[in-house]
Amino acid sequence: MKRFDRQELAAIFAGGAIGAIARVWLSQRYTQGDTSWPWTIFAINITGSFALAYFATRLQERLPQSTYRRPALGTGFCGAYTTFSTMQVEILKMVEADHYGLAVGYGMASIAAGLAAIWLASTIVRRARLA
Repeated sequence: MKRFDRQELAAIFAGGAIGAIARVWLSQRYTQGDTSWPWTIFAINITGSFALAYFATRLQERLPQSTYRRPALGTGFCGAYTTFSTMQVEILKMVEADHYGLAVGYGMASIAAGLAAIWLASTIVRRARLA
């Protein structure tokens, strides 16, 4: 049975606090209407996807293994920074306002841009390794 690691939990907590503060600050700083394209959350989720892929690839493939960097940066920071649940709420608001095309476009663009960000981040890390 794996022992409970308080330092790992502290790393997740610290990363999560920073990620959540960054997300809330950006969300409050850049607000938009309920039925328009939610650029702030879109940007948060795409940059968070990029960051998670960058951290995961770099920490796994480039740097010496560390017990606490991945939990702090991946689970903590990126987990609290990204907000796909808010994306779902925004899509529901668009649907309730009969903006079906906007809802579908936003959902599809979020997934496509997120996947592209993951590919780009991983490629950058791997190319830097070869250089």
